[in-house]
Amino acid sequence: MTTPVHRRTWLASAAAVVSAVALAGCATTGSAVSAGGDKEAVRKRAEAYWALMRTNDKVAAWAYEAQSKDPNGSLEGYMKRGGITYDVVEVRDVRSIEGDKAVVDVFMRYSAPLLRIKGQEAVAQDEWQRIDGQWYHVLRRSVMFPS
Repeated sequence: MTTPVHRRTWLASAAAVVSAVALAGCATTGSAVSAGGDKEAVRKRAEAYWALMRTNDKVAAWAYEAQSKDPNGSLEGYMKRGGITYDVVEVRDVRSIEGDKAVVDVFMRYSAPLLRIKGQEAVAQDEWQRIDGQWYHVLRRSVMFPS
């Protein structure tokens, strides 16, 4: 009689180990899918935002700005920013995601007509922030004009 009890105990232990491994695998896969989903969500939002900026549609781009969620932010103030025109903008990669913050590499060819600067190229590390489950562009403050 000890043999059947021993076999049942062994089978129960083996089943518990297999279940734990399976659950751990699901948790790992879930977080990997979530990270991949976040990366794709940030990329899509960044591509949509930069397409609007390239066509100079600041009214539509305002909906992608984190500042638009701030009660102190205003579309009028946002519209006053600028002076830069974008000839080419390409979202290259989501560099990092840490919690609700992300950094996206964006290649751009731009001009600043008021300063008579044309055809400049740069790869910017563009900041994004998740607010209420949605990704928003974070405007960088100017060193010269912080407010």
